[in-house]
Amino acid sequence: MIGKVLEWFGAPAADASGAPAVSVDAEDAARLTEKMAVLNADPYLHLVTEDRLLSVFDDLKYDRADADWMSGAMRGHAIRKLKPLGFRQVSGTVLQSAEGVRLHIPKFHAQGASPFDVTRYTPRGPYDFYLLTPTQTACWFIDVCPRQEAVERIKTLIVKQPINLYRLLDYLEKKPAHQAFEDAIGHLKFVQREAVEGDKLKRRRALG
Repeated sequence: MIGKVLEWFGAPAADASGAPAVSVDAEDAARLTEKMAVLNADPYLHLVTEDRLLSVFDDLKYDRADADWMSGAMRGHAIRKLKPLGFRQVSGTVLQSAEGVRLHIPKFHAQGASPFDVTRYTPRGPYDFYLLTPTQTACWFIDVCPRQEAVERIKTLIVKQPINLYRLLDYLEKKPAHQAFEDAIGHLKFVQREAVEGDKLKRRRALG
């Protein structure tokens, strides 16, 4: 398994966050990533290892005008669950593990900001993670995956963490990858409605 995790780190992104450089050993980072899989047992968290994303549950139902942001309760829950894995908060938007792996919490800039922009303007290092809302996670999939893969990944996400599909639809951009995804919204609405009415989700309370 550790070999597979190392493969996911094979195309590192530059860390332009402005924080002091931290040397991270690839094998240490891979072992930490394996340990982080325990987070998927938490009903409020969803770890996407290959993309280095940690999504934290928001709510079961959304209004189209809802702002997509990380509430204090959502942030606090994730921080508590990450602490046993060695993460500590080093700034308002960054947690860091003993291995030097960081988890970035992108800043919420404005109520009308696109959920697609949240990771675009928050650079990270090659072994770092993002902590995102479910809707922001879905936007990541649309941006980085082929259409059908994005649909399948979002389906896996929304049966555990519903997303604001209307807000996502409103912010799809005039570029081929986004326009190709638009006709999948109807199917995803059906999948999400079934999930929300199911036993696993219907009694789950929002974190805040």
